[in-house]
Amino acid sequence: MNINFSLAATAEPEVARPGINLLTALFGLLLVTGVMTGCYAFIAGHEHVYNNTREMPWGILISTYAFFAITSTGLCLLAAISHVFGGNRLAPLGNRLVWGSIITILSAFAVIGFEIENPHRMLLYNVISPNLTSNIWWMGTLYGLAVGFMLVEFWLILTRQFKLAVLLGVGGALAEVAANTCLGGVFATLPSRPFWYGGMLPVYFLSCAFLSGAAMAIIFNHAAVAIRKRDFETAEFEGIQTAGKILLLMLILVSVGTFWRMVSFYVGGTYEGRLAADALLTGPLSSNFKLFEISIGLVAPIIILVMSRLKSVPAMSAAALMAIVGMFFARYDMVVAGQLVPMFLGYDNLPNYLEYSPSIGEILVVLGGIGLTGSAFLLGERFFGKIFKAETHH
Repeated sequence: MNINFSLAATAEPEVARPGINLLTALFGLLLVTGVMTGCYAFIAGHEHVYNNTREMPWGILISTYAFFAITSTGLCLLAAISHVFGGNRLAPLGNRLVWGSIITILSAFAVIGFEIENPHRMLLYNVISPNLTSNIWWMGTLYGLAVGFMLVEFWLILTRQFKLAVLLGVGGALAEVAANTCLGGVFATLPSRPFWYGGMLPVYFLSCAFLSGAAMAIIFNHAAVAIRKRDFETAEFEGIQTAGKILLLMLILVSVGTFWRMVSFYVGGTYEGRLAADALLTGPLSSNFKLFEISIGLVAPIIILVMSRLKSVPAMSAAALMAIVGMFFARYDMVVAGQLVPMFLGYDNLPNYLEYSPSIGEILVVLGGIGLTGSAFLLGERFFGKIFKAETHH
């Protein structure tokens, strides 16, 4: 069994062309800008840099964290499926999916780390004072456990210890699923927020994980081939086509789930829940919901995938990118809509809707998370490219 590792055996120096190096630097600049903004928020005070308030404590940084974490879960699940059930068409994409899952969850941690005012306390008290009845404690602990599994799994892939890598991959997938449902439970178990409360969100988040994971699998693999300026191998195309089928299925399921979730607010439930739904249909979030979440994020990708019959990689990649944009706005809409209606509506002449819009500081931190994913993906292709080839899957 070979346990030696050498970058020379995995790197692809030809990927480091000037154009790709420039793109990596641009993503790196976004990352550095986001880190500097987050550090400044620690010094100046979150209340001066971010637009969160006591009434609207969660904003775009929470929704972006959820977006990256859910995407990581989807990539990890698809990687585990491709490795455990060997011989399937997803298998040639598996190693790259593991790397994608790692970098997206690290992006999620980076964004949430700058959102929390004292992240060091979270790390300390998570260990010395665990709260086993807290969904947030379980979510953080399980995502941390998943990262550990995936990092070790990726090292085992690099050193070609594939049997052990499969075991670690299964452990990481189970931890990610549990963490993902706990993330949904953070919202679903808050009865004071009628727009979130109920048993649907954990299952909905898991569906969105498969959707986002399939979309990112297409984007990552299309980009990997594009930066090498070569044609797709048969195994790569079949893998992307399989991811496209998963994406189409999940787009339909999430569309149905979104429809019935909105209907449920108008055939029962509380007045505050209907007001929150109104915010998406006719209120301050209507443009986000109708244009980005529904039209661009769900309807258009379905049309493109059906019309292309999954035979065009550029068409599948365009649909995947649109779906990712839709998922980003869906997380934002969900987080903000759940808080827009005041908890004590009807007292002291409170308005029907509170006000929130992301500050420049928040947007820069979000761009920093995107920069981390983009730069880590390109660096991964540069230094681990050979392990991502179709013939090296396990």
